[in-house]
Amino acid sequence: MTTFKLVMLRHGEGTWTKQNRFCSWVDQKLTEEGIKEARKCGQLLKEAGFQFDIVFTSLLSRSIQTAWFILQEMNQEWVPMESSWRLNERHYGALIGLNRKELALNHGEEKVRLWRRSFDLTPPPIKESHPYFKEIYKDRRYNNCDIPKDKLPTAESLKDVLFRLLPYWDQVIAPEVKKGKSVLISAHGNSTRALLKHLEGIQDDQIISVTMPTCVPLLLELDENLRAVKPHIFLGDQQTIQEAIKKVDDQSRINIQNTDTFPDPPTNIKPGSTEESEK
Repeated sequence: MTTFKLVMLRHGEGTWTKQNRFCSWVDQKLTEEGIKEARKCGQLLKEAGFQFDIVFTSLLSRSIQTAWFILQEMNQEWVPMESSWRLNERHYGALIGLNRKELALNHGEEKVRLWRRSFDLTPPPIKESHPYFKEIYKDRRYNNCDIPKDKLPTAESLKDVLFRLLPYWDQVIAPEVKKGKSVLISAHGNSTRALLKHLEGIQDDQIISVTMPTCVPLLLELDENLRAVKPHIFLGDQQTIQEAIKKVDDQSRINIQNTDTFPDPPTNIKPGSTEESEK
Protein backbone atom coordinates (compact mmCIF):
# COMPACT_ATOMS: atom_id res chain seq x y z
CA MET A 1 0.00 0.00 0.00
CA THR A 2 1.29 3.43 -0.96
CA THR A 3 1.84 5.72 2.00
CA PHE A 4 2.69 9.38 2.21
CA LYS A 5 4.22 11.34 5.07
CA LEU A 6 3.04 14.74 6.25
CA VAL A 7 4.61 16.92 8.94
CA MET A 8 2.66 19.73 10.54
CA LEU A 9 3.09 21.84 13.64
CA ARG A 10 1.89 24.76 15.68
CA HIS A 11 4.10 27.87 15.52
CA GLY A 12 6.57 28.76 18.27
CA GLU A 13 5.72 30.97 21.24
CA GLY A 14 4.38 34.38 20.26
CA THR A 15 4.04 37.51 22.38
CA TRP A 16 0.42 36.83 23.32
CA THR A 17 1.06 33.11 23.76
CA LYS A 18 3.44 34.13 26.53
CA GLN A 19 0.83 36.51 27.98
CA ASN A 20 -1.83 33.76 27.82
CA ARG A 21 -4.19 35.84 25.68
CA PHE A 22 -6.47 34.79 22.82
CA CYS A 23 -4.33 35.89 19.88
CA SER A 24 -6.29 34.53 16.95
CA TRP A 25 -6.00 36.83 13.90
CA VAL A 26 -4.08 39.61 15.64
CA ASP A 27 -0.59 39.46 14.13
CA GLN A 28 2.21 38.64 16.58
CA LYS A 29 5.92 38.03 16.16
CA LEU A 30 7.75 35.18 17.82
CA THR A 31 9.32 35.81 21.22
CA GLU A 32 12.97 34.94 21.84
CA GLU A 33 11.71 31.68 23.31
CA GLY A 34 9.57 31.10 20.20
CA ILE A 35 12.64 31.57 17.99
CA LYS A 36 14.56 29.07 20.12
CA GLU A 37 11.67 26.61 19.82
CA ALA A 38 11.62 26.96 16.03
CA ARG A 39 15.38 26.49 15.75
CA LYS A 40 15.26 23.45 18.01
CA CYS A 41 12.45 22.03 15.87
CA GLY A 42 14.55 22.57 12.74
CA GLN A 43 17.50 20.78 14.32
CA LEU A 44 15.26 17.87 15.28
CA LEU A 45 13.82 17.54 11.77
CA LYS A 46 17.29 17.78 10.24
CA GLU A 47 18.63 15.05 12.51
CA ALA A 48 15.60 12.91 11.59
CA GLY A 49 16.57 13.24 7.92
CA PHE A 50 13.62 15.28 6.63
CA GLN A 51 14.11 17.10 3.33
CA PHE A 52 11.11 19.24 2.53
CA ASP A 53 9.97 20.12 -0.99
CA ILE A 54 7.37 22.73 -0.06
CA VAL A 55 6.12 24.51 3.07
CA PHE A 56 2.64 25.89 3.72
CA THR A 57 1.91 28.59 6.30
CA SER A 58 -0.89 30.91 7.32
CA LEU A 59 -0.77 34.64 6.63
CA LEU A 60 0.22 35.37 10.23
CA SER A 61 3.82 36.29 11.08
CA ARG A 62 4.30 33.76 13.87
CA SER A 63 3.48 30.94 11.46
CA ILE A 64 5.75 32.30 8.72
CA GLN A 65 8.65 33.10 11.05
CA THR A 66 8.51 29.62 12.53
CA ALA A 67 8.91 28.14 9.05
CA TRP A 68 11.81 30.53 8.32
CA PHE A 69 13.82 29.46 11.36
CA ILE A 70 13.07 25.77 10.85
CA LEU A 71 14.29 25.87 7.25
CA GLN A 72 17.34 27.89 8.24
CA GLU A 73 18.39 25.27 10.78
CA MET A 74 17.87 22.57 8.15
CA ASN A 75 19.95 24.46 5.52
CA GLN A 76 16.83 24.42 3.35
CA GLU A 77 16.07 28.15 3.13
CA TRP A 78 15.52 27.76 -0.62
CA VAL A 79 12.47 25.50 -0.19
CA PRO A 80 9.40 27.32 -1.59
CA MET A 81 6.75 28.55 0.82
CA GLU A 82 3.10 29.32 0.20
CA SER A 83 0.87 31.25 2.62
CA SER A 84 -2.92 31.31 2.86
CA TRP A 85 -5.51 32.79 5.22
CA ARG A 86 -7.18 29.37 5.16
CA LEU A 87 -4.42 28.09 7.48
CA ASN A 88 -4.92 30.99 9.91
CA GLU A 89 -5.66 30.38 13.55
CA ARG A 90 -9.30 30.02 14.56
CA HIS A 91 -11.07 33.38 14.72
CA TYR A 92 -12.03 33.82 18.37
CA GLY A 93 -14.31 36.80 17.71
CA ALA A 94 -15.08 38.92 20.77
CA LEU A 95 -12.65 36.88 22.91
CA ILE A 96 -9.60 38.14 21.02
CA GLY A 97 -7.11 39.81 23.34
CA LEU A 98 -8.60 38.47 26.56
CA ASN A 99 -6.60 36.50 29.13
CA ARG A 100 -7.58 32.83 29.42
CA LYS A 101 -7.08 32.47 33.15
CA GLU A 102 -8.98 35.67 33.91
CA LEU A 103 -11.87 34.34 31.82
CA ALA A 104 -11.68 31.04 33.72
CA LEU A 105 -11.84 32.88 37.04
CA ASN A 106 -15.01 34.63 35.92
CA HIS A 107 -16.68 31.89 33.90
CA GLY A 108 -15.16 28.58 35.00
CA GLU A 109 -12.50 26.27 33.61
CA GLU A 110 -14.92 24.04 31.74
CA LYS A 111 -16.62 26.93 29.95
CA VAL A 112 -13.29 28.31 28.76
CA ARG A 113 -12.16 24.80 27.82
CA LEU A 114 -15.23 24.44 25.63
CA TRP A 115 -14.60 27.82 24.01
CA ARG A 116 -11.02 26.78 23.27
CA ARG A 117 -11.38 23.15 22.29
CA SER A 118 -14.91 22.00 21.42
CA PHE A 119 -15.86 21.30 17.82
CA ASP A 120 -19.00 23.32 17.16
CA LEU A 121 -19.19 26.07 19.81
CA THR A 122 -18.74 29.54 18.30
CA PRO A 123 -17.84 32.60 20.41
CA PRO A 124 -19.62 35.93 19.90
CA PRO A 125 -18.49 37.70 16.72
CA ILE A 126 -16.03 40.54 16.80
CA LYS A 127 -17.68 43.94 16.32
CA GLU A 128 -16.36 47.16 14.84
CA SER A 129 -16.13 48.58 18.37
CA HIS A 130 -13.67 45.86 19.40
CA PRO A 131 -10.16 47.27 20.09
CA TYR A 132 -8.57 44.98 17.48
CA PHE A 133 -11.22 45.04 14.76
CA LYS A 134 -9.45 47.58 12.54
CA GLU A 135 -6.06 46.04 13.12
CA ILE A 136 -7.36 42.80 11.62
CA TYR A 137 -9.68 43.94 8.86
CA LYS A 138 -7.65 46.92 7.63
CA ASP A 139 -4.56 44.74 7.24
CA ARG A 140 -3.59 44.62 3.56
CA ARG A 141 -2.51 40.98 3.80
CA TYR A 142 -6.23 40.15 3.39
CA ASN A 143 -6.70 42.29 0.28
CA ASN A 144 -5.96 39.46 -2.12
CA CYS A 145 -7.62 36.46 -0.52
CA ASP A 146 -9.70 34.06 -2.57
CA ILE A 147 -12.85 35.59 -1.03
CA PRO A 148 -13.79 39.27 -0.54
CA LYS A 149 -12.49 40.84 2.65
CA ASP A 150 -16.03 41.52 3.88
CA LYS A 151 -16.71 37.77 3.68
CA LEU A 152 -13.89 36.84 6.04
CA PRO A 153 -15.07 35.30 9.32
CA THR A 154 -15.83 37.37 12.42
CA ALA A 155 -15.91 34.34 14.75
CA GLU A 156 -15.37 30.62 14.23
CA SER A 157 -15.89 27.26 15.86
CA LEU A 158 -13.39 24.51 15.09
CA LYS A 159 -16.02 23.17 12.69
CA ASP A 160 -15.89 26.48 10.83
CA VAL A 161 -12.08 26.32 10.69
CA LEU A 162 -12.28 22.89 9.10
CA PHE A 163 -14.88 24.11 6.60
CA ARG A 164 -12.68 26.97 5.36
CA LEU A 165 -9.49 24.90 5.49
CA LEU A 166 -10.67 21.86 3.52
CA PRO A 167 -10.84 23.54 0.08
CA TYR A 168 -7.21 24.60 0.47
CA TRP A 169 -6.21 21.13 1.60
CA ASP A 170 -8.09 19.43 -1.23
CA GLN A 171 -7.06 21.80 -4.01
CA VAL A 172 -3.56 22.91 -3.04
CA ILE A 173 -1.83 20.86 -0.34
CA ALA A 174 -3.20 17.35 -1.02
CA PRO A 175 -2.07 17.30 -4.69
CA GLU A 176 1.49 18.05 -3.56
CA VAL A 177 1.35 15.22 -1.02
CA LYS A 178 0.01 12.82 -3.68
CA LYS A 179 2.92 13.73 -5.96
CA GLY A 180 5.16 12.26 -3.29
CA LYS A 181 6.54 15.60 -2.17
CA SER A 182 7.73 16.08 1.40
CA VAL A 183 5.34 18.67 2.84
CA LEU A 184 5.61 20.77 6.01
CA ILE A 185 2.64 22.75 7.34
CA SER A 186 3.58 25.48 9.81
CA ALA A 187 0.26 26.72 11.15
CA HIS A 188 -1.62 27.13 14.44
CA GLY A 189 -3.11 25.13 17.27
CA ASN A 190 -6.62 25.02 15.83
CA SER A 191 -5.89 24.84 12.11
CA THR A 192 -3.64 21.83 12.77
CA ARG A 193 -6.25 20.29 15.09
CA ALA A 194 -8.94 20.74 12.44
CA LEU A 195 -6.85 19.12 9.72
CA LEU A 196 -5.79 16.33 12.07
CA LYS A 197 -9.45 15.66 12.87
CA HIS A 198 -10.19 15.29 9.16
CA LEU A 199 -7.20 13.08 8.33
CA GLU A 200 -7.52 10.78 11.34
CA GLY A 201 -11.31 10.73 11.45
CA ILE A 202 -11.42 11.93 15.05
CA GLN A 203 -14.97 12.09 16.45
CA ASP A 204 -16.54 15.48 17.22
CA ASP A 205 -16.64 14.80 20.95
CA GLN A 206 -13.06 13.52 21.04
CA ILE A 207 -11.25 16.45 19.42
CA ILE A 208 -11.62 18.49 22.62
CA SER A 209 -8.90 16.36 24.22
CA VAL A 210 -6.35 16.87 21.41
CA THR A 211 -3.65 19.42 22.30
CA MET A 212 -1.04 20.94 20.01
CA PRO A 213 2.08 22.09 21.91
CA THR A 214 4.11 24.91 20.41
CA CYS A 215 6.69 23.96 17.78
CA VAL A 216 6.55 20.19 18.24
CA PRO A 217 6.44 18.46 14.83
CA LEU A 218 3.61 16.01 14.31
CA LEU A 219 4.12 13.17 11.83
CA LEU A 220 1.26 11.54 9.96
CA GLU A 221 1.41 8.59 7.59
CA LEU A 222 -1.38 8.66 5.00
CA ASP A 223 -2.76 6.10 2.57
CA GLU A 224 -3.53 6.68 -1.12
CA ASN A 225 -6.80 8.38 -0.10
CA LEU A 226 -4.85 10.63 2.28
CA ARG A 227 -6.33 9.10 5.39
CA ALA A 228 -4.14 8.27 8.37
CA VAL A 229 -2.98 4.65 8.44
CA LYS A 230 -2.08 4.90 12.14
CA PRO A 231 -2.28 7.47 14.93
CA HIS A 232 -0.07 10.54 14.64
CA ILE A 233 3.13 10.81 16.61
CA PHE A 234 4.91 13.84 18.03
CA LEU A 235 8.61 13.83 17.21
CA GLY A 236 11.16 14.42 19.95
CA ASP A 237 11.71 13.57 23.59
CA GLN A 238 8.37 12.24 24.78
CA GLN A 239 8.67 13.47 28.38
CA THR A 240 9.44 16.98 27.16
CA ILE A 241 6.50 16.79 24.77
CA GLN A 242 4.11 15.76 27.56
CA GLU A 243 5.32 18.69 29.64
CA ALA A 244 4.69 21.01 26.68
CA ILE A 245 1.17 19.61 26.25
CA LYS A 246 0.45 20.12 29.95
CA LYS A 247 1.67 23.71 29.69
CA VAL A 248 -0.91 24.40 26.98
CA ASP A 249 -3.67 22.59 28.86
CA ASP A 250 -2.91 24.60 32.01
CA GLN A 251 -3.38 27.97 30.29
CA SER A 252 -6.96 28.26 31.56
CA ARG A 253 -6.79 25.89 34.52
CA ILE A 254 -7.91 27.07 37.96
CA ASN A 255 -10.01 25.54 40.75
CA ILE A 256 -13.22 27.46 40.16
CA GLN A 257 -16.19 26.19 38.16
CA ASN A 258 -19.43 27.86 37.13
CA THR A 259 -21.76 27.92 34.15
CA ASP A 260 -21.94 31.54 32.97
CA THR A 261 -22.62 32.38 29.35
CA PHE A 262 -20.13 34.10 27.08
CA PRO A 263 -18.72 37.32 28.57
CA ASP A 264 -19.28 40.70 27.00
CA PRO A 265 -15.72 41.80 26.28
CA PRO A 266 -14.75 45.38 27.13
CA THR A 267 -15.19 47.83 24.29
CA ASN A 268 -13.78 50.96 25.93
CA ILE A 269 -10.33 49.64 26.84
CA LYS A 270 -7.81 47.62 24.95
CA PRO A 271 -7.25 44.05 26.22
CA GLY A 272 -3.85 43.96 27.84
CA SER A 273 -4.03 47.48 29.26
CA THR A 274 -3.39 48.23 32.93
CA GLU A 275 -7.13 48.55 33.55
CA GLU A 276 -7.48 44.86 32.73
CA SER A 277 -4.42 43.83 34.77
CA GLU A 278 -3.20 41.41 32.11
CA LYS A 279 -0.70 38.96 33.45
